[in-house]
Amino acid sequence: MTDDNAAGPPAFPAPSPADGYVGDPAVRAKWDDLYADRQQLWSGRPNGALVAEVAGLTPGRVLDVGCGEGADAVWLARGGWDVTALEVSGVALERATGHARDAGVAVRWVHATLTEAALPPGSFDLVSAQYPALLRTADAAAERALLSAVAVGGVLLLVHHAGMDTRQPDEGGFDPADYVWPSMVAALLDEDWKVEVDEQRPRVAPEGGAGAHHTHDLVLRARRLR
Repeated sequence: MTDDNAAGPPAFPAPSPADGYVGDPAVRAKWDDLYADRQQLWSGRPNGALVAEVAGLTPGRVLDVGCGEGADAVWLARGGWDVTALEVSGVALERATGHARDAGVAVRWVHATLTEAALPPGSFDLVSAQYPALLRTADAAAERALLSAVAVGGVLLLVHHAGMDTRQPDEGGFDPADYVWPSMVAALLDEDWKVEVDEQRPRVAPEGGAGAHHTHDLVLRARRLR
């Protein structure tokens, strides 16, 4: 991890959920509808791959991409991390802020899509993206935004459900060609990066919540060397 944690938090506006959303309104509406359909969408516990991969890291500044209802963000903050959590759904963020308040931890909330969030480059010792729904574009904007956010010496941790990238489009509107998968991010890594983990493994899944039926993860962990 980087050694400059004493320098303070990243210098960029960190809006609360009430401060307005930056991004495509249709994307927000889609995710707001999904969260509004249930009182609680996820399990409320941190993702297993995150817990496993963070175990050996020194707490520093972390960006939680697609924080949902805040379980990972709260867990990281309890572990001493300086947490910035990004989410497109205002419904999810309201729940996340409540969970952080109940836990007595501080988190910076950013209500935006990753590509519109204007995060300062190279500001995070850990960028965690757990099963993110990042839209694919011709210029690889989401992939590059993930990589750009990582500080020198820091780690990108991208985890996704194995097999999702090869599924056939379904009647619900899911088409894997629309989304970013770990292999696409790995393809952009150059000599400035060291791949520490790139594998498929059995999923350690929290009980309950959406997605509990997935049994295996794709885990990409890469460290930025310079």
